[in-house]
Amino acid sequence: MSSPGEKLVLLGKIVGVHGIRGELKLESYTEPRTQIFRYQPWLVRSASGEKQVEGCRGRAQGKGLVAELPGIADRDAAAALAGAEIWVARSALPAPKPGEYYWSDLEGLEIVTIDGVSLGKVSHLIATGANDVLVVKDAERERLIPFLIGQFVTEVDLGTGRLTVDWDPDF
Repeated sequence: MSSPGEKLVLLGKIVGVHGIRGELKLESYTEPRTQIFRYQPWLVRSASGEKQVEGCRGRAQGKGLVAELPGIADRDAAAALAGAEIWVARSALPAPKPGEYYWSDLEGLEIVTIDGVSLGKVSHLIATGANDVLVVKDAERERLIPFLIGQFVTEVDLGTGRLTVDWDPDF
């Protein structure tokens, strides 16, 4: 699946069972949601451990997805995976277009103001509908900074692990 130490990306979650033949209900974090089936093999992490799965198929149904996983042929086997997370190797994803970033690539970056003041590191991001928001944490506080390139974000340097922002450190 991936080489040791390769970054993994969380793509979705198994949220329940569908029917009696072992189909699963999924929540996908990909856009569009059915893209989750393009990126394989999956590393399925559940309370009972991890399992690599390849050859997963599925379809959109309502607001979610229904999936078939090889080796899962009945409702009991499917129910055992409820709550499991679906991960893939970062290398399985296509390269983002210029000016676009995967959230997982931004998480952990150091945030520095244009004046060189460190604000902490990106803990995670939040989708607000209007724009994504960086959740930046240091030892003392948490800041929410809109991820708007050109307005608040002046530079993203994945090579150095640094993101520069035009932001007041007191805010």
